Amino acid sequence: MRRDRPLLSLLCLYPLLVVADPPAIDPHADLLYRQALPFLEQADAQSSALASGNGPSDRELVTQVEALGRTLEPAVDLLDKAAELHHPVAQYRLALHYIAYLPTAKISTAACPLLDASLAQGFAPAALAIDSWCPSLRNAPGYRHALERAASLDTRFAAYFPQPAVRLQCQRGQPQGLAMQWGRQRDFQAEIYRLLASVDHAQRTLYFQKAVDINGCVGAQRRLTSLH
Repeated sequence: MRRDRPLLSLLCLYPLLVVADPPAIDPHADLLYRQALPFLEQADAQSSALASGNGPSDRELVTQVEALGRTLEPAVDLLDKAAELHHPVAQYRLALHYIAYLPTAKISTAACPLLDASLAQGFAPAALAIDSWCPSLRNAPGYRHALERAASLDTRFAAYFPQPAVRLQCQRGQPQGLAMQWGRQRDFQAEIYRLLASVDHAQRTLYFQKAVDINGCVGAQRRLTSLH
């Protein structure tokens, strides 16, 4: 009987191990998200054209803005439906839309719950937006744990990169106008370690160094230099 005890112990732990596994992404939600992508790509191109336009007339500007709105409408509708099915990437992209296009006073209410849900599933890009727009979440007790979970390279999300962000501090360039910066999965992982350094001063040198080792993170390198 004693020989069976280790096996029995593992069987007792099995339900806990199953619960600890990250949830699978709903296939229908993923289809909705991917249907939104062509509209999002078109909207990105239209936004870039608006930002780099050479002094369009008021009439031309109104026409361009209206065209952008028509492109975004189906994208937002599809993202909203996917987000309701708990798709972490759709939650992030919908929140990013609100950050880009809503008045500042409305961003917290509209975007932060989506970012919270996305980061809770381990999607790293959500943490950057939380750091900038959601101080109540950034100061919550579970924020550190969520960052640590997101620091791992989750294979579920590998096919969803690159992803846009308002500002990637590990990259040298500055975003122009309404344009977003795009990062690979490892770029966002470096950003997570940079954020961990800001919440754990005892290990900040270690976390900053990890960020630098991953992608040469410019922001982390500057902080390391200032610490020495």
